[in-house]
Amino acid sequence: MNISLYIQPGAKKSEISGFHDGKLKIRICAPPVEGAANEAVVKFIAKILGTSKSKIKIISGEKSRHKTLQIDMPECDIIEKLGL
Repeated sequence: MNISLYIQPGAKKSEISGFHDGKLKIRICAPPVEGAANEAVVKFIAKILGTSKSKIKIISGEKSRHKTLQIDMPECDIIEKLGL
């Protein structure tokens, strides 16, 4: 399943904070430097979903706040755990 995200790097804490332009908005503590925010996004989503980071891949938006992730797990589990 693919999900669209809007990322806000440099936040005080990592959290899901609603929606922004129809995309799930995630605040991430890591700064947008040398891929740190991307790594933090993958790690954060993996933790919420209870899966390994290897099942999550950024397929677009590596250098943007607007990202699309591909997640290798059942769609119903993703929807339930992310509250979509």
